Amino acid sequence: MRDLQGIIFDCDGVLFESRRANLAYYNTVFELLGEQLVVHPDDESRARLCHTACSRDVFHDLLGPEKVQHALDCAAELDYKKFIPLMKPMPEMAEALDRLSCKYSLALATNRGASAESILHYFDLHRHFTAIVTSRDVPRPKPFPDMLHLALKRMELPVEQVLYVGDSNLDRLAASEAHILFAAYKADVPGDIDLESFSGLLEWIGTVS
Repeated sequence: MRDLQGIIFDCDGVLFESRRANLAYYNTVFELLGEQLVVHPDDESRARLCHTACSRDVFHDLLGPEKVQHALDCAAELDYKKFIPLMKPMPEMAEALDRLSCKYSLALATNRGASAESILHYFDLHRHFTAIVTSRDVPRPKPFPDMLHLALKRMELPVEQVLYVGDSNLDRLAASEAHILFAAYKADVPGDIDLESFSGLLEWIGTVS
């Protein structure tokens, strides 16, 4: 790919280390619901679900389909802003976005819902993105490709000119279905490109631009 014009980023695990914030959020919801359920960081499977999936899927898998709507209603009353200070920006991320946004169209595609924009504003990153796509904007969240298709449409770019940076199997599957080049960031899933840092991303972009 020699004509890179845009980059789409996942949020959790790519822009931020947010496991602590996400588990605190979901465990608070479970407590408010009166559920005898606490997801611990060492519960790898359930912690990963809370970190990567949309809320509907988290509640479906952990509470059962009959409790999903009640859980969503409860979660809607809980302001995620109180958990944002628990999130940690990835090293070099802010500086990389400063540089990249001067030359490329940047987008966010995240299984988060309403909290995405609050997070970007809190860390003063909103100004870098020409498109922000969340689970609220599409019929199907990742691993389906709907989110990436919408990001491409809002960026007004063809798939051949865009790179997607994600960290989970949900991201990999969405990229594959959307036929977008996939960069796996600090991930245990294979990517077309494997990245360990934002400086590595800048270095790779320098070889193709």
